[in-house]
Amino acid sequence: MADVVIQATNLSKELTVSLSRRKVRILSGLNLSVLKGETYGLIGPNGAGKTTSLKLMLGLLRPSEGSVEILGEPAGHKGALARLGYLPENPYFYSHLTGREFLDFAGELFGIPAKEKRERMAELIATVKLEAAADTQMRKYSKGMLQRLGIAQSLINRPEVIFWDEPMSGLDPIGRRDVREILARLKETGTTIFFNSHLLPDVNDICDRVGVLNNGKLVAEDLIKNISADGNYKDLEEYFLDAVSDKVRPA
Repeated sequence: MADVVIQATNLSKELTVSLSRRKVRILSGLNLSVLKGETYGLIGPNGAGKTTSLKLMLGLLRPSEGSVEILGEPAGHKGALARLGYLPENPYFYSHLTGREFLDFAGELFGIPAKEKRERMAELIATVKLEAAADTQMRKYSKGMLQRLGIAQSLINRPEVIFWDEPMSGLDPIGRRDVREILARLKETGTTIFFNSHLLPDVNDICDRVGVLNNGKLVAEDLIKNISADGNYKDLEEYFLDAVSDKVRPA
């Protein structure tokens, strides 16, 4: 049996609205498994709970109910975190640093030896095509350049599992193509990939399996090959719209 590297069981999260002290459930009873080497796309309308799900899997939030295991360890376990890569939806950077300095800092956090770190930094700068800007302060980067750098830092430790939240955000069509190529190479090496996205053509091209989240619940899940056998993302679009059509969020 294939190894399960991400396992969410009855995962739920409630938040308390500060003024009224009313509790709002933003994720409810999520059961989800991702296999080793699989690329899983979590899609859904704005506010469906996608980012919350990802943060719970990383241990950045604590669940109100249920549990998550990553690589056989509880979410947030130090040993598992060392084997993960993470790109948040809105990454924060120390704008006075250059791109190269930031990658060096990220490598230090993982304790990567100096020679290996230098080689890895050069490799990643080339991979995300930031050679010309690597020694420029990040305050001068465009949003797309920052997104490319965020992708690079998420790979600095050669992770076994990557979690990317809206990885195509801020990228032009050329940047999106480049990211698809990076993901294709990661798939070839057996990296497990979990990401959220609104861009259904990219999800259709990249993913092995998708789940549809709406109003905090997983309302549909299937293999891409079953959804769009001919590779047409319009089939995925129809699948998505059908899954949320009678479960749309109130205005």
